[in-house]
Amino acid sequence: MTTTYTSYRLISQDLTKSLERVAAKPDVKRETEYYLSKIGDIKSIDDFMADSRLYNYALKAHGLEDMAYAKAFIRKVLTEGIDDKEAFANKLTDSRYGDLVKSLNFATHGTAATSFDRATKGVVEKYTRQTLEQDAGSENNGVRLALYFERTASTIKSGLDILADDALSQVVRTALQIPSETIATDIDKQAAYLDRVLDIEDFQDPEKVGKFLERFTAMWEMENPSDNYDPLTVFGGSSGHGISTDLLLSINNLKLGGS
Repeated sequence: MTTTYTSYRLISQDLTKSLERVAAKPDVKRETEYYLSKIGDIKSIDDFMADSRLYNYALKAHGLEDMAYAKAFIRKVLTEGIDDKEAFANKLTDSRYGDLVKSLNFATHGTAATSFDRATKGVVEKYTRQTLEQDAGSENNGVRLALYFERTASTIKSGLDILADDALSQVVRTALQIPSETIATDIDKQAAYLDRVLDIEDFQDPEKVGKFLERFTAMWEMENPSDNYDPLTVFGGSSGHGISTDLLLSINNLKLGGS
C-alpha cells in the first residue's frame, strides 16, 4: 500500500505535472473553458451571481464551495470589498472571503473587475489546485491535508492563525501529537503553547515545511488506517474548511437565497 507520505510526495515533487493532469480532466477542462469564455463579459456582481456556473466555479476556486447556497452572504462580501477595514470580509476570521474579493474586486474596480489576470488566470489556477487537493482527499485525506498545509503555510504568522483554520490545526495537532481534548481548552492558552513549541518563521521556508510534513504524514499514517476515516470530516464537506459558528451567526443575520 502506498503510504501517505509517498502519495503526497508523488503529487508535490512535480506539482506542475500534477496540476496539468487535473486541468486536462474532461470535467475540469469543460468548466474552465466555460469560465474563461464568459467571465470577461461579467460587469457587475449581479451579472456574476446570475450565472450559476461562473459563480460556483469561482467559489470552488477559493475553497468556498460549501457556501454557494449563501448568496446574500457572498453578495455582502463582494459588495463591501476589502478597502475599508470595517468591510464585512475584513471582519471575518476566514481569509478565503478576502481572497475572493481580491480576485473579483467589483467594489474597487467596478465593470473592469474581471479584466485582470487575477480574475481569469488566477481563478483558474486556484480552481485547479482546489480540485487537485479534493481528488487527493478522496483517496487519502492525509494527503489532502498535507497539500493544503504546503499551499497555505506561508500565511501562518501565529498560533492563532493555525487555530483559526481547522485543517491547519489538524495538521499541527497530528504532527505534534497534541490530544484532541485540548480543543476545548482556552484558545489563548492553546495559541501561546503553539507559539512556544513551534518556530512560526519556519513555515516561510519550503524546505522546513517539507520536513514538518514528513512528520505529519508519518503520524497520520500511524493514526489513520486507510479504511478508517471520513475524507470530508476536517474539511466540512467538499471545500477547504468547515463552517464556523461565527460564520453561521453572520449568515443567520442575512436574508439567504438572493441572486
